[in-house]
Amino acid sequence: MPRPPKCRRVAFIPDTTYFKPAGTAMRVLEEIVLSLEEAEAVRLKDLEGLEQEEGARRMNVSRPTFQRVLASARQKVAEALLHGKAIRIGGGNFEMARRRFRCFNGHEWDIPIEVTAGRNPDTCPTCRNADIVLVAPVSGNYDGRGHGRHRGERRGI
Repeated sequence: MPRPPKCRRVAFIPDTTYFKPAGTAMRVLEEIVLSLEEAEAVRLKDLEGLEQEEGARRMNVSRPTFQRVLASARQKVAEALLHGKAIRIGGGNFEMARRRFRCFNGHEWDIPIEVTAGRNPDTCPTCRNADIVLVAPVSGNYDGRGHGRHRGERRGI
């Protein structure tokens, strides 16, 4: 039995998650789905200009896995661009690189996932209030699939 896939770490969810060729009606368009981890690999390698080793470290995967995710993303983008297909970004098997917390006095702050080690902070860094909740990320128009702790379960679109 194969090992369940490891969640890939994503630090950015784009605000715009749908792209379509101009002049083509939506009803006749074919659609390519780019997972959030594929979009993150493209962002890290092509937009930030990181080496694959550093991109893999940031996504918490091996370098060969980063290469496979990046190659898949680039193939999908090329197919969409050259064959006039729409691109939808969403879903996948990932976890957020940062966790956002809010105290009951309304203060919000982010903590890298490595620092939290699966548990909430004891107090708010601003007011020292101990009543703290984990807040879901609010940026982006994603459908929520793939966000959070869906480990052991393949989430597709």
